[in-house]
Amino acid sequence: MKRIALAALAALSVIAPAWSGGTKDQSASSGPVEITVWTHEDVNRKAIEEGYIAQFMAANPGITVKYVTYPSDKIQDVVQAGFAAKNGPDIFNMEIQKAYPFLAEGFVAPVNVAAAGYKSYKDILDKYMAGTLSPVTVDGKVYGLPLELTNWCVYVNKKIFRDAGLDPAKDAPKTWEDVMAVSEKIVKRDGEIITRRGFDFRYGDYLIGWLPMVEQLGGKLVSDDGKKAIVNDAAWIKAFQYMADFGPNGKNLGSPTYTAARKVFDNDKNEIAMHISGLYQEQRMKAANEAFYNSDDWMVIPYPVWKGGKQVPNTYYGHYYMVNSQVSEARQAAAWKLISFMLSHGEEYLTKTALVQPTKALFDSETFKAMPYSSVFKADLEKAHIVYYGANSLLINNLVKEAVESVMLQKTAPEKALATLRTKVQEALDEQ
Repeated sequence: MKRIALAALAALSVIAPAWSGGTKDQSASSGPVEITVWTHEDVNRKAIEEGYIAQFMAANPGITVKYVTYPSDKIQDVVQAGFAAKNGPDIFNMEIQKAYPFLAEGFVAPVNVAAAGYKSYKDILDKYMAGTLSPVTVDGKVYGLPLELTNWCVYVNKKIFRDAGLDPAKDAPKTWEDVMAVSEKIVKRDGEIITRRGFDFRYGDYLIGWLPMVEQLGGKLVSDDGKKAIVNDAAWIKAFQYMADFGPNGKNLGSPTYTAARKVFDNDKNEIAMHISGLYQEQRMKAANEAFYNSDDWMVIPYPVWKGGKQVPNTYYGHYYMVNSQVSEARQAAAWKLISFMLSHGEEYLTKTALVQPTKALFDSETFKAMPYSSVFKADLEKAHIVYYGANSLLINNLVKEAVESVMLQKTAPEKALATLRTKVQEALDEQ
């Protein structure tokens, strides 16, 4: 999180104390209202949401909606600037790691239960899978509704397994030790350059894709009270050593320097056998290589665990629609009414944009069950937990990235990398 942006939000918190609902602009408390929606770019989602908005405005002629999209890597800065200028959007949507600081500083209004069509906050919680609203629930009130929630499993190219003399049904890895062993059998190189990887990580998203390896061994990024950085050194050192062994200075099985695994996998050009991603990756695969998608040459398996480790499959993250607490009650009500209307189309979001809303109704639907390997994702999700989402989560993700990649690429000893990480994460926690 950028320090300047946090300072701006902190300054605004004088106007809107945490969880207070903020100071309202009563000038728009009656008559026609206009609300704005700021969200990240997604061509398929934009098309269906603009359709929902047109239907909504036709049914609610007193409400006008302005829908604006921004690049995914810009949306956080744009929303921060809007709030700093006291001109934030009525509705905004970001990953919880990016959105949480706004909620913590009091710039997010609780769901208007009646406007959203619910009986109570308990009624909202009852509609969603257990725990999935925890990041946006404070003192019994819900402050956001999820556009999507995502956990990652392992995509497998069965052809590459067979080419390496492996049986994908029997030899697909269940443990991290298996991942290493199978990758050694699949990998091909031209000198030191890898031309075919067995598996590779998602190196940018360490809190989502890598930190669960530490947690499976009993380690934690932050103590339960949120005050102490790094719990259980042995777990961290084992996970760091795994990355050192996996990387170019170890067994040379993968590296952050290669093209992202999820991008290469969909090409089906004998370049990588396994990668981790969410259910949404299926639609991306279909768009990139429909023949491969329609074939029987791929499958999805659960997120690996360590031999003897805790059975914590992975973490999940979510994009939550939130409402600006600085605007009038009328605009807040209109905003929640619109959000609820859009999110009532969960099955269409799934089929047309591959986004999973964690409602019990969607998971029980035939539409969800018909998605290839959706049961694998659901089974892991039910045992997973939300990604770390503290006010400094983006900074901490980058610190973990720095530590892991120093072990992989710079031959930093795991113990030294851990000591440095502990110091920097503790500083980040102390500055909150």
